[in-house]
Amino acid sequence: DSVAEHQPAQASAYYSYLHQFCSIAPIGFIMVLRYFGDGPLFLCAYAVTAYFFSHKMVRLVLLMGPIASALGGIAMGRIVMWSFAQFYSIINVKAATATAIATSQKGESLKNKSSEKRKKSKKEKEKEKTNDFDEFPNDMINLDVENKFKGTMFVLTKRIVAFGLLLTVYFSGKAFENYCWTMSTPLSNASIISFGKLRNGTTVKMDDYREAYWWVRDNTPKDARIMAWWDYGYQIAAIANRTTIADGNTWNHEHIALLGKIYTTEVDEAYSIARHLADYILVWAGGGGDDLAKSPHLARIANSVFRDFCPGDPVCSSFGLVRAPNGQGTTPSPKMHASLVHHLVRNGYGGVEVDTNQFLEVYRTRFGKVRIYKIIGVDEESKKWVPENRVCDVPGSWFCPGQYPPAVQAVLNKGKTFVQLEDFNKNEDDSEYQKLYFEKLEGIQRQKVQRQKDLMKMKKKKDSSRNDL
Repeated sequence: DSVAEHQPAQASAYYSYLHQFCSIAPIGFIMVLRYFGDGPLFLCAYAVTAYFFSHKMVRLVLLMGPIASALGGIAMGRIVMWSFAQFYSIINVKAATATAIATSQKGESLKNKSSEKRKKSKKEKEKEKTNDFDEFPNDMINLDVENKFKGTMFVLTKRIVAFGLLLTVYFSGKAFENYCWTMSTPLSNASIISFGKLRNGTTVKMDDYREAYWWVRDNTPKDARIMAWWDYGYQIAAIANRTTIADGNTWNHEHIALLGKIYTTEVDEAYSIARHLADYILVWAGGGGDDLAKSPHLARIANSVFRDFCPGDPVCSSFGLVRAPNGQGTTPSPKMHASLVHHLVRNGYGGVEVDTNQFLEVYRTRFGKVRIYKIIGVDEESKKWVPENRVCDVPGSWFCPGQYPPAVQAVLNKGKTFVQLEDFNKNEDDSEYQKLYFEKLEGIQRQKVQRQKDLMKMKKKKDSSRNDL
């Protein structure tokens, strides 16, 4: 439940990243088994291991890339070679015929030379007879043609199949090439810079995220700790060159859950935790996929460890958008309205105000996509405690698992260690929680589908009533 990338891989995920190699690679795997040895054993072991781990976690589908390419290449190579071999036999017949004719002519010349010789012994004449090529070439041609065209329908069928396979390989290759180019665009383009349109239709460059990171780089102390949702952790570290509370390495689920708790709990409690961990808080705002839109997922992650946040409700349905009292649109639920993320994103709009004695807004980007707040009253004792008590595997190592300051320990004690689906090496069992989570989630999805159907029916009724008028 930590993030979607940690869920088991579905068939659609394999097809999305491997495309046609989903069906070609297994063929290569079977072919490799026929020629078992050190090399094939390595390929088989690699394939089984990569599939096992990728099936446990969708983000590990990337492990299937190299082995799928290798096995797919083996399959495609053998298919192409077999297909060409069916047509190569025709060339062999023509080559054999030409060779036979050339050999026959050579035999005739030898015969003429032997007749011009003078006296030869009986033994030499017998030897000449055995070396006579007069009959052999014709026999060879007849035998070769007979073998080549034995079972004409079977040979013709194989050639038709070979031709079809070659066409399939060609068009499949072109489709795969086009798919790769299509996928390369969203995967390689800069994602923090985009283009948008103003209300008057003017096209503008949306450079808010880079601007925010550069502001952090240029206007905060070098030892500043930036709290942000883990999605932006690597960007802050690479572009702003500042320490982040979380990044893309989300293996520590309890740490991410604590971050989710800070974002989704009420403001005073969130402040009491955040002041021990960070100096600034950065949030994505401005609508779309901002932090407020993501916050229901943050609440579920927080609840997976801190079960008292949404008791008995793994999907935290009490945190989110609900239908407005007037029936027009949606409005935040009471739990979402009281949350820190709602106050930080909506500060200054709709009557939402942040206590400036706790969080002071110090920067807002041009289009309001990023807002940065300074945490007032940072606990300097907790900040000093962390580097002084750093524990590394060996002195001077870069591998130093983080430790929380003592002031946060009381909050951590309320949490429950969460066993993720990919924690297949643990003996702990949290299946009841996960079962209830997926059942509730399926119920929510069914409700959404039903609401969409109801909206479509209402729209059709309105259209029909207009037509009647």
